[in-house]
Amino acid sequence: MKQWALSIQVALVFIGTVVGAGFASGKEVMQFFTRFGYWGPLLIFVSTIFFVWIGAKVMLLAAKLQAKSYEDLNKHLFGERTGKWVSLLMLVILLGVNAVMLAGAGSIFSEHLNLSYQTGLIVTMFACFMLLRKGMNAILSINTFVVPLMIGFTAFLVVETLRQPVSGAWLTRESELSPWAALLSPFLYAAFNLSMSQAVLVPLGSAINNPVVLRRGAWLGGIGIGFMLLAGHLALSAKMPDIALFDIPMGGIALSLSAWLHWIYVLLIFMEIFTTLVADIFGLTLQLETRLKTSPWIITVALLLLCFLAGQFGFGPLLSALYPTFGLLSLGWLFLIGRDRPEA
Repeated sequence: MKQWALSIQVALVFIGTVVGAGFASGKEVMQFFTRFGYWGPLLIFVSTIFFVWIGAKVMLLAAKLQAKSYEDLNKHLFGERTGKWVSLLMLVILLGVNAVMLAGAGSIFSEHLNLSYQTGLIVTMFACFMLLRKGMNAILSINTFVVPLMIGFTAFLVVETLRQPVSGAWLTRESELSPWAALLSPFLYAAFNLSMSQAVLVPLGSAINNPVVLRRGAWLGGIGIGFMLLAGHLALSAKMPDIALFDIPMGGIALSLSAWLHWIYVLLIFMEIFTTLVADIFGLTLQLETRLKTSPWIITVALLLLCFLAGQFGFGPLLSALYPTFGLLSLGWLFLIGRDRPEA
């Protein structure tokens, strides 16, 4: 029973790490799946397979290697010298991703709370720093609380949305986009999110160090991510194309249903963005601590300040420009981790 409870915790951290600013806001789902019309569900199914398969591999390899950070894993995959350069590239990418997370929080404050964008950035940075003082236990605890709420409320939101008379219009629409773009989309999405998630999955796999728990957690987490992708796709499809104008489209859907649903969902979106930001900054701090040999709190503050500066470009532009590019850069990593055979 304890192993099942631990597996569920692993699954929730896995989901919470992937379901960040782009996902929870609806921007990612729209970019990689919904805009392809009736191809969306099939593309989501392909991504789900990768989340289960590669998510398990990352954690099992981390446990086998007793990796302290994702650089140890990359050295194993690419070799000592190349692994350092790959880790450096991923450090830059993760900084960009965390800037998107912070910008997403700022957009929530400005678009849905009638507060300034800068207030959202500063409040989120401060809360992130305070929680990170508690370490991995805080990450496990906050995801155990937030992720089930997000799954339940997303399901409710989809059911309410699909009761609207326009529900089926976009779901049967044939995409005017290139079929090659659709074919590549689930690979880009899975490669990007899994390579970024290793900042959290590697120390998690090392800390748990139980193959049964890790495999089960990967299955539960991967399927949970697939369910949330499909739920988000159905809700967005019901409101396309007008909903594409929102920086936080899922918040716009909640607002179209009722004011109280809007406030609850906006809070949950913020919490999901926050959990991913906390987890990624934690992973980056561990990574840089081994290189810089300085206080982790100084590193954390420096990382948050860099994200604050990058966040000045805004949420929508950052996500649209960075995520597909990072997905392409992550395809090589996806191939190598898929080819590697961890020993349980």
